Amino acid sequence: MLIPEALPCCGADWGMHMRKSRLPKLIRRNGSHLLVGFLASAVLVGMLLGYDIAGLTQLASGGFPGLIALFVLWVVCGLVLSAVQFGLSSVNLRDDDDDTPGGGLRAPVREYAPVRVPVSKPRRKI
Repeated sequence: MLIPEALPCCGADWGMHMRKSRLPKLIRRNGSHLLVGFLASAVLVGMLLGYDIAGLTQLASGGFPGLIALFVLWVVCGLVLSAVQFGLSSVNLRDDDDDTPGGGLRAPVREYAPVRVPVSKPRRKI
């Protein structure tokens, strides 16, 4: 018989055996927003079915084409809601290190001064 504590995935220290995600931070953030967007889409489609908006419940109970229509509605709403949430989270990102002027290898600002250029009087052709 196996003891659950002896297994690396079932003991009290199961978190110690998990590896840290190697995905970039932006990809992990996008994945979490996709998940939340599709969950919100499921709630939205469920509410549309519950309140029978535009006869959607009758459409869904009509057979296989109705289920395909519900699936397409869920996917499209999920993509839109996750994109909106990702955009709002990107706008609300705070960057606290913008208080001081940034460094970098910038070219110096040149100051231009007017210079006199001698111009000869054009000759008149006859």
